[in-house]
Amino acid sequence: MPRALPARRVARHHLVLHRQPHRPGRAGAPPPRTSDLVLALLGVVLLGGFALLAAYALTLGVGG
Repeated sequence: MPRALPARRVARHHLVLHRQPHRPGRAGAPPPRTSDLVLALLGVVLLGGFALLAAYALTLGVGG
């Protein structure tokens, strides 16, 4: 009686992920993720806050 499944594993070749060729332009680029946009906005807000804090400290003469 024949076996339902082969006794040894079938070799699977070329399991490496192939990189797609680079095309100039953003036609095939995926849209930015919401989490990336939120992190970028948070970074801008923090840098703005540090700039305002530095300006306030320099105005009051705390800088030394």
